[in-house]
This record gives sequence, structure tokens and C-alpha cells, in this order.
Amino acid sequence: MSKYWNERVQRLEPYVPGEQPKDKKYVKLNTNENPYPPSPKVIRAIKEAADDRLRLYPDPEAEQLRAALADHYHLSPAHVFIGNGSDEVLAFSFMSFFSPEKPVMFADITYSFYKVYADLCALRPEIIPLDEAFRIPVQDFCRPGGGVVIPNPNAPTGRGITTESIRKILEADPDRVVIIDEAYVNFGGTSVVPLVKEYPNLLVVQTLSKFCALAGIRVGFAFGSPELIDGLNRLKNSINSYTIDRLALTGARAAVEDLSYSRHMAERVITTREQAERSLRELGFQIIPSESNFIFITHPDYEAEQLFNQLKQKGILVRYFHQPRISNYLRVTIGTDNEMNQLIAAMKKLLNH
Repeated sequence: MSKYWNERVQRLEPYVPGEQPKDKKYVKLNTNENPYPPSPKVIRAIKEAADDRLRLYPDPEAEQLRAALADHYHLSPAHVFIGNGSDEVLAFSFMSFFSPEKPVMFADITYSFYKVYADLCALRPEIIPLDEAFRIPVQDFCRPGGGVVIPNPNAPTGRGITTESIRKILEADPDRVVIIDEAYVNFGGTSVVPLVKEYPNLLVVQTLSKFCALAGIRVGFAFGSPELIDGLNRLKNSINSYTIDRLALTGARAAVEDLSYSRHMAERVITTREQAERSLRELGFQIIPSESNFIFITHPDYEAEQLFNQLKQKGILVRYFHQPRISNYLRVTIGTDNEMNQLIAAMKKLLNH
């Protein structure tokens, strides 16, 4: 603790990202990055934009990118907000739509940044336990409250939630905002972006980091009613009007205009995921059904933390969470076929198969 920190900073427990060790080269299956490169059109667009225009501020309204996203989803640009990665969009959303007077609901096993944002904003979280199969208990999220945040699919479990279930949660209390975090939806889930014109209390958050393999340029966005989008803009422009730089805006637009490339890469990830699941089940692992670019695995005879450490010694990184209910699970990002084969081979040795 520092004597210079204020009371809010002193009580924060920051989010801990997946480790990025630099001591040697690893098979990196711990941060849910896409194993394939972004569209060549993205690289070309960024290179062409790297000229003397960098002396100028970027477009604070991100008009061209918003127009491209709106066109893709058959919305108007007034339904689209752009942020510096979906994490920033989520942070702005917590600040804009939730109040300390009413509890915000999210699951006990979910993206751990939600609790960080709640603490940062002095909110009162209402933690809803997932059921024994790690499914969202829909009825528990239908109680009145100050807001709801649900990832679809969930992280770190990879389980999805149906559109019908999301409708029930939206309709249970039309006066609260429901945020659906779709960071991984393009690897097997079903997006509810089309519902934003039907439900004014729905905000859908997405990112280019996973699906479009652009974690390095930090672009995320939200889809919602113009009323919600206006609220986000009011908050953003009270902090930083220029959250997205010129090169990121250019690359993001090129990615949105070439989503067929990203869909093809996602299909490769899904195929590899299914192959890896079969191989791991043959080794005795139990796997939560996944609609994401990662799998959540456990073995009845081996401790997850021990496997995590042994894999790291072999140069393979996966994610381990020392948390209640999931301390015997590993989250494994889907890599290339070769990377997953290395993981399977290492597991066979560790499990004496």
C-alpha cells in the first residue's frame, strides 16, 4: 500500500491477465488469442494508413467503422458504440448504466473483470451461482434488480445461453440494462445483436480481439438502442474523446469489411477444438460443452494445478484459476493443430498413457 493512493485504489483487487512469460518460447494456450493471423487486407490497410496523417487526431466518432458495423448488422450507426477493446466498453457500461442503489447481477463463475468493475464503481454485486453443470440459471436472473451482465458463451466455461433465455431475462425487468458480452460468440454461439431494435434495455458487447485475430489493436464495440449508445458517448467524452487511434480504426474497418476471412479461420478453430476434445476425452478428461475458442477441462484422477505446473515446465501454457468450484479445471485456448498435438502428447506423458 502507498500513502499516496486514495481509498478507492487501496481497496481495489485488479484483474490479473494470463501470464506472458518471456524466459523462453512457449506453446501459448492461456490467453484465448486467435492462433491464425488477421486478414491480409487488415495488414495492408494499416500499412497504407501509416503516413503523415498520424500528426492529426483520429475521428472521435469513428464514423466509418460504425457505418461498416451498422451495415453488417442491418442497424443504423446510432446503434453502435466503439471503444478501446471490449474491456473499455464494459467499463464504460458499468459506469453508465449501473447504480450503487441497486444490485448488478452476474454469475459466480464468469469473466473476473466484472467484479473488478463493480468494485471500481462502488456497485453492489449480486452473485448468482451457476448450476452443477455450469449453466446459467435463467430464472435467477429474472428477478428485479439494477442490471445484468452475462457472457455468451460464458468464460471460462465456454457454455452458451439460448436466445430464448436471454429474451426471458430482458423481459423480466424492462427498466434495467442487460449486457450480453459476446467476446467469443463467433466460435459456435448465436449473437443477439438483432434483438437491440426490439429491446431498448439490451446492450451487446463484442470485440475484434478473438474472432478477427486483432487483440493487438484493441477495438471493441457495443450495439444497443440510441438511448444506450448516447449514454456511453456521454461517459466516454467525459474521459477521453479519442479512445481509438487512426491505425486501429483503419484496421478494424478492413476487418469488418472482410469478415468472410475471419469466419473461415473460426471454422478451422472449431474443427481443431472438436478434434482436441475427442483426444482429451480418450485420456479421461471431462470437458464442458464449448461454443468458444477454448475448452474447460478436468480430470478425475489428476489435480489441475499440478498439471498446469507440469505443462508449464514442458513449455506449454494453459490457464489455471485458484477459485472455488473450478480449482480442478484448466482453461485451454484452441491453438493450431500442431500446438494442440503438442498439448495432447504432453498430457499423454503426464498421465502415463
